[in-house]
Amino acid sequence: MQIGSLKLDNPVFLAPMDGITDLAFRLIAKQYGCALVYSEMVSCHGLVHNFEVNRRYLLSHADEKPLAVQLFGADADIMAKAAQICVCSGADLIDINMGCPVKKVVRTGAGSALMRTPKLVEEIVTKIRRVINIPLTVKIRTGWYSEHINAVKIAKIAADAGADAVCIHGRTRMQGFSGCADWEIIAKVKFALDCIVIGNGDIKTAYDAKRMMEQTGCDCLMIGRAARGNPWIFAQIIKYLKNGELPPPAGLAERKAVLLKQFELLNKYYGSHISLLHIRKHLIWYTQSLPYSARLRRLIAHLDTKEKLIQAVNEYWVYLEETVAK
Repeated sequence: MQIGSLKLDNPVFLAPMDGITDLAFRLIAKQYGCALVYSEMVSCHGLVHNFEVNRRYLLSHADEKPLAVQLFGADADIMAKAAQICVCSGADLIDINMGCPVKKVVRTGAGSALMRTPKLVEEIVTKIRRVINIPLTVKIRTGWYSEHINAVKIAKIAADAGADAVCIHGRTRMQGFSGCADWEIIAKVKFALDCIVIGNGDIKTAYDAKRMMEQTGCDCLMIGRAARGNPWIFAQIIKYLKNGELPPPAGLAERKAVLLKQFELLNKYYGSHISLLHIRKHLIWYTQSLPYSARLRRLIAHLDTKEKLIQAVNEYWVYLEETVAK
């Protein structure tokens, strides 16, 4: 698999997710075979005008390479400058966010609002393409709302302006993350384009992954919410696509080990305060299908040190193992 000059081991990618795909989470995803990891979305204005505050979004490590950095904004010149900063900071691919449905992003003209301004899409892609020599991609939605589906048009504009690949989330902006993803639109985008197309939306299992590729013809897959608390989904999809087999599901011991490793990485790269804040939401995802997990979640909300949290997790897992043994 290749996007521009970037050679990739497989077609399974980690989607950019605000507040989730930090360095710690990306390293865990790579551990399970994810070929390409994306940063959280980064404000172009933040990088250009206040780099010292926003440089943490570009924090990287050799073990996660290659790294895609996703930028959002609606000023073509500022976007181009931000892209150059990302390249100088070690990014291996630049992605333009044209799909975020969040109001605070959309009201600035960025994110999925760009799908309403085709000329600006062309200007942004063109200006970034001129100043960077690494692969450039865009991530779009099917359209603004169901009566205004223009994914094919926007994808063509982006590809003609120099994008090496287009990722499409099969929902409109108005859907947000509700309802079902429309894979038929993804198929239409793939049929219309000669470049790489990445499918995204409603891939919850390895079976979904194979079905999306078969139904849409997309070249690659991007996994978002299904990877939260479930990084082994990458290994499952990769193996299933390769030979139709599934690795066994993660057991209790593996689930605990990965959770604590992610916490350790958060502490290492972001410090104790941020790590405690971030690990709480990840712990919810890692334990949401386990018995009495709500009790653990209520407990950790009041813990203020790394040691106390690890102790609480260890005690909970002892209980789980004893319960399973019975």
